[in-house]
Amino acid sequence: MAKKIKIRPLDDRVVVEPLQAEETTAGGIVLPDTAKEKPQRGTVVAVGPGRLLDTGKRGELSVTVGDEVIYGKYGGSDIEVDGDDVKILREGDILAKVM
Repeated sequence: MAKKIKIRPLDDRVVVEPLQAEETTAGGIVLPDTAKEKPQRGTVVAVGPGRLLDTGKRGELSVTVGDEVIYGKYGGSDIEVDGDDVKILREGDILAKVM
């Protein structure tokens, strides 16, 4: 379930809330904060209206609010909105949509 967020991205940008990093390994070892990898999956919480095309119309985005996506490790910008850490990405930085 996607939550309401007070931010509206522009053009073909997407706001993604990253999933939480794994706390333990498959063998049960608890990981300290410094050893946790940044997640590359998240849930889309807001989408922009789409890129402005040469014809003057907006291009439709292929993701919608609530979709779970996979994005590049170093793509986008990390920001904090209302105490939540989110990532703002261009649609091109999203690698796949999880089905």
